[in-house]
Amino acid sequence: MAADTLKSRADSGSSVGGFGRLLLDNGALTALIVLVIALSVLSGDFLTTDNLLNIGVQAAVTAILAFGVTFVIVSAGIDLSVGSVAALSATVLAWSATSHGVPVALAVVLALATGIAAGLVNGFLTAYGKLPPFIATLAMLSVARGLSLVISGGVPIPFPDSVSHLGDTLGSWLPVPVLVMVVMGLLAAFVLGRTYIGRSMYAIGGNEEAARLSGLRVKRQKLAVYALSGVFAAVAGVVLASRLSSAQPQAADGYELDAIAAVVIGGASLAGGTGKASGTLIGALILAVLRNGLNLLSVSAFWQQVVIGVVIALAVLLDTVRRKAGATPVAAGTGGGNRGKQAATYGLAAVVTVAIVGATSFLHSGSASASPKLGLSLSTLNNPFFVQIRDGAQAEAKKRGVDLTVTDARDDASQQADQLQNFTSSGYGAVIVNPVDSDAAGNSVKAAGKADIPVIAVDRGVNKAKVAALVASDNVAGGELAAKTVAEKLGGKGRIVVLQGQAGTSAARERAEGFAKGLKQFPGIKVLAQQPADFDRAKGLDVMSNLLQAHPDVQGVIAANDEMALGAIKALGSKAGKSVQVVGFDGTPDGLKAVKDGSLYASVAQQPTQLGRIAVTNALKALDGGKVAPMVKVPVKVVTRENVSGFTG
Repeated sequence: MAADTLKSRADSGSSVGGFGRLLLDNGALTALIVLVIALSVLSGDFLTTDNLLNIGVQAAVTAILAFGVTFVIVSAGIDLSVGSVAALSATVLAWSATSHGVPVALAVVLALATGIAAGLVNGFLTAYGKLPPFIATLAMLSVARGLSLVISGGVPIPFPDSVSHLGDTLGSWLPVPVLVMVVMGLLAAFVLGRTYIGRSMYAIGGNEEAARLSGLRVKRQKLAVYALSGVFAAVAGVVLASRLSSAQPQAADGYELDAIAAVVIGGASLAGGTGKASGTLIGALILAVLRNGLNLLSVSAFWQQVVIGVVIALAVLLDTVRRKAGATPVAAGTGGGNRGKQAATYGLAAVVTVAIVGATSFLHSGSASASPKLGLSLSTLNNPFFVQIRDGAQAEAKKRGVDLTVTDARDDASQQADQLQNFTSSGYGAVIVNPVDSDAAGNSVKAAGKADIPVIAVDRGVNKAKVAALVASDNVAGGELAAKTVAEKLGGKGRIVVLQGQAGTSAARERAEGFAKGLKQFPGIKVLAQQPADFDRAKGLDVMSNLLQAHPDVQGVIAANDEMALGAIKALGSKAGKSVQVVGFDGTPDGLKAVKDGSLYASVAQQPTQLGRIAVTNALKALDGGKVAPMVKVPVKVVTRENVSGFTG
């Protein structure tokens, strides 16, 4: 029976030719080469030295996280907490060093210890508590993110200068994050291929019960595996915060999915027992190359998510095909002959890549765009206000015959830093940025300035960096107007609740500051509760529904944007506009519609379409060397039922 099985496998293997076998056994590497070739042909900006270094920097954090996740997946586990642990570790470092005067070296040790502690808790819950790894690490995801917000108070903390150098470059061209990624990759490869714990990971992932019966202390090994994952997450968090010059409590949100995707794309099996550090690195590079190339090609941010999802699915399908064809991945550190073949394969890949670089460089030589290129990086497109900014900018760009590329940072300061770097390395004439966080955007704006690319900030300013102009309304003044509007509607006396924006964002902080200033003028107004609803309509509905249970006598609501206000109106039902007055912020189309029907009493409108138009106008003026005012104010306006018909936004 065994002989028949072996024969059938051999037969199936012989059905695949030598070249086909090479492709199947190195699917991730093949995919990376194909991507590089395709993007090199499609974009002349892709194969520049600056852009390739950008790709390395952009892959660094994901790769470091993924190296740690590789340990867990090889041992047939999963770790969903690495993104939150990265944010928590960076927050601990910044909080202890900046706010409490702890020596930087000790603060770094505390950050690493935080990662180890989180990993040990995951390992204990999994090994001794018998919780499924999915549940144990999902719980840690929430706990670590919550602790990060508690420690920071929801506000980014400046990072120590001595540690921030990890986000710099050596010799003005070699990025330090890339060096850290390489070092951590070599360490991961060493652990997997040359240590007892590495061999234990493969044994546990291959057959946990057999590993236990052979004398392996499985529970202790799992503790070590998850602790290692925590250490790598802590290092990734420090590198990420160094790039942003601040510890962001919401940093690395969703990065655990990218890390897992990188490991799977790199050839590891979620069933355990297979996987290697080199494959994980290739998987992280594929994700970085995809995002970078799609940005350069001006592909919609929404379609980018579709493409990345398809790539992940294809990677798993390729793994299935490879296994059916008889390809058998070898555990790291075993089989000298296989290592020789692997080295030869990587050498061949390098030769092919160099040939493609030469060919595409010749293909794109001398090509240049006739019209000026502008880049617009928005904090999110999951909010009607920023969609209106985009629409206004695109309308003005079309009117002036300008090529405008729009990207969506999805409220992720790190992703926005990547997008701004892509604009800089691709030689855009000018850049418009709506920062996710004013501090975190500073380094990327400085880099654009060094490349003589003018930067226009829109809606939110940029700290610690010079911009050609800030096109914005005053969030603090708008917050004061919102507070004054609801207080006057209630006759100076009443009970209200405040729905705050996403913790850690400058817009949430500034509008909350304005609310507080405005309410000070009305001592008869009592604030019953203040809760964040993350600028999201669904969360606004949930938070308001919960607050109504504790405060059914509420008479007014101030929301930091129209989306949350509309969620609150849904929760209030028939009370909205009658016994409870709701004031929103932004003047979005849905918000103005609610003002017309009376359920929303007022919205502090910022005229977002005008913000986009004026930003493009000033970017072109700065690009042509014209004089640009450092501050361009777009006035806010309280829109009520009386004046909504004449307001266009």
